[in-house]
Amino acid sequence: MQTEIITITDVKAQQADLTRAGKVLRSGGLVAFPTETVYGLGANGLDADACARIYEAKGRPSDNPLILHVSDRAMVEMIAAEVTPMAEKLLAAFMPGPITLILRRKAIVPDRITGGLDTVGIRMPEHPVARAMIRAAGVPIAAPSANISGRPSPTTAASVLRDMKGRIPLILDGGPCHFGVESTIVDCTGPVAVILRPGAITREMLTEVLGGCKLDPALVGADTVPRAPGMKYKHYAPKAPLTLLEGEPSKMAAAFRRQVRRLQGEGRTVGVLASHEVCESLRGLVPAELLKDYGPQGDLLAIAAHIYEELIAFNDTEADALLGEGTTEKGLGLAIMNRLHKASAFHSLRIS
Repeated sequence: MQTEIITITDVKAQQADLTRAGKVLRSGGLVAFPTETVYGLGANGLDADACARIYEAKGRPSDNPLILHVSDRAMVEMIAAEVTPMAEKLLAAFMPGPITLILRRKAIVPDRITGGLDTVGIRMPEHPVARAMIRAAGVPIAAPSANISGRPSPTTAASVLRDMKGRIPLILDGGPCHFGVESTIVDCTGPVAVILRPGAITREMLTEVLGGCKLDPALVGADTVPRAPGMKYKHYAPKAPLTLLEGEPSKMAAAFRRQVRRLQGEGRTVGVLASHEVCESLRGLVPAELLKDYGPQGDLLAIAAHIYEELIAFNDTEADALLGEGTTEKGLGLAIMNRLHKASAFHSLRIS
């Protein structure tokens, strides 16, 4: 199969390209597309056979649910059995945007995409290309991230192509993603909102709107039936094993130097994903191509935007051991650390 990339710079001027993408989706094909979080791998969300092709293309476990992406409120009503008062508040506050709501589903939603659950994740992306493509398709679009299952999620069309070349017919290139981590997933089916996956809509933002919310136990590694994407299986991992260093930022540079020297003494080729401050302290000790600078310490937007692409970049190096720098778990840091813990299979060292 040939994989074509179409660059979309103006959704109004390029309606013909978007109409073409919509036809591919309606006919059961797969299209990768940009969102404000990461690139998605889309299929007609009401076509069970088309959704099965997503699992095949990604090598994705069949009990890992898919999110349905919609363009407007009418599509929400098409697939949700009930929009709870809690969900109404979140719709008003954050949609369109980087948030997914778990709601009871209607029978029109195929069992294939829900992992056997009676609920479905619904998201209205903010990215203009994503929403225009969904409108052109005329149906909700089921879409996980557009990568081989378990690998880092793509935030550029070039990264999609690395994993999906020859597996899908079409990629819409809408430029780099803004946030760089997947949407916040919130279960709205119970009496209290539960964060199933942290993202750019932070716990603090949700609490301000709802008065409170909880974190699902799976976020700290509990072995549970996955109620949303990314909850059970190892995700976001580069090929080489990753160890996180967590602790006081002022002590990170010295801790990294110790760990790098230890690993190099064992004959390992060490790659480092860390802040600008730590990377600068390692110059001369770690080759430049193995130093991945994700931005200044504490700049959470920069870190979120860079971690996936930098993790992917290690796959083109000789690194056989990776060290990553943790950050705060407040605000957007909760989402960043969730992804880094998944990428490292919860293997971390506490720096004191």
